[in-house]
Amino acid sequence: MADIFDVIADATRRELLQHLLDASLRGDNGTGELSVSELVDRMDATQPTVSKHLKVLRDHGLVTVREEGQHRYYTVEPAPLEEVEDWVIPFLSADFDAEAEAGRAVFAAWAGADVASAGSSVGRVAADASHQARTLIEGAQEKLHDVQEAVTKRLPWKSGDDAR
Repeated sequence: MADIFDVIADATRRELLQHLLDASLRGDNGTGELSVSELVDRMDATQPTVSKHLKVLRDHGLVTVREEGQHRYYTVEPAPLEEVEDWVIPFLSADFDAEAEAGRAVFAAWAGADVASAGSSVGRVAADASHQARTLIEGAQEKLHDVQEAVTKRLPWKSGDDAR
């Protein structure tokens, strides 16, 4: 039996899931579900192809189906994707942890703490980033001041001319 990664590896199934998610978020038809014919209309696929992929999604619990007469209405079921999330999160959080550490170091450098002496290369990077940020902010402040002066000189009531 295919695992969840094999199921979502197929682009057609991912597109079906996306359409069902969109319907769920918009509350299409007031229920968030779509019929097979609605899915066929939204995709560049035939009805047999859509039905085949919906069966795979249904067999793996990624969609639920409600039958009404001869019509079938599908709804996305995101719970099985938690396995994918559990697998992906460590990769994403590793980058996040590095960014968070750099952010803490930048804040410490900005606040004047001596992070460079901690022996960490992050401290040096943070201090450099802090210096660059301060330089940019000071430059922007100078430009803003120059613009304010130029505007003030052009306003008649601010340049000593009381012609209001």
